[in-house]
Amino acid sequence: MKLIAINGSPRKNANTVTLLKSALEGASSQGAETELIQLYDQDYKGCISCFACKLKNGKSYGKCAVKDDLAPILEKVAKADAIILGSPIYFGAVTGGMRSFIERFMFPYLVYDKSYSSLFGREIPTGFIYTMNVTNKQMKDVGYEEGLKFVENGMERLFGSFESLIVNDTYQFDDYSKYVVTSFDEKKKVQVREEQFPKDCKNAFDMGVRFVKQN
Repeated sequence: MKLIAINGSPRKNANTVTLLKSALEGASSQGAETELIQLYDQDYKGCISCFACKLKNGKSYGKCAVKDDLAPILEKVAKADAIILGSPIYFGAVTGGMRSFIERFMFPYLVYDKSYSSLFGREIPTGFIYTMNVTNKQMKDVGYEEGLKFVENGMERLFGSFESLIVNDTYQFDDYSKYVVTSFDEKKKVQVREEQFPKDCKNAFDMGVRFVKQN
């Protein structure tokens, strides 16, 4: 059994990847093979609307036809037994790199029939880990969760199973005094980092464990 985690953060050693690594550790503890892929190490773009993945009897029917750094990654993901995506939230949405990945990853499997069925061919556990600097209350007040539902519902429909982990009020800087960020209370950020983030990492670890047991 193999679980692949996709890091959609440009920071390769910060909050999002720490949580993804915790999820992979959980999967490894159950004997799974794991792999972490850094999207911002790759040279690729989003969907170019060529519709080769929808062309009747086409050689790329059901898969993305674009040949760039993402092509071999999409082949790997197609063979995975479980997938966890991770991204910070920028301006109320996942990063541009993650959004481009999602377009290339999900659209080829979506059939434009009356039921919007899936070409993936099997059911696997999928998940999303989100990190954001706003509090849980602020997130709900501005409606971030609703904005994420479209992709989440799509993942469940295409792959059969989905769950998310939301990590709020994340610690962003080693020294807040160097930046214009007076909207944040550094002492409170430190407290959340010390008290809550380890719990978030444990929740990510448990997600990895569950995904292996579901398979």
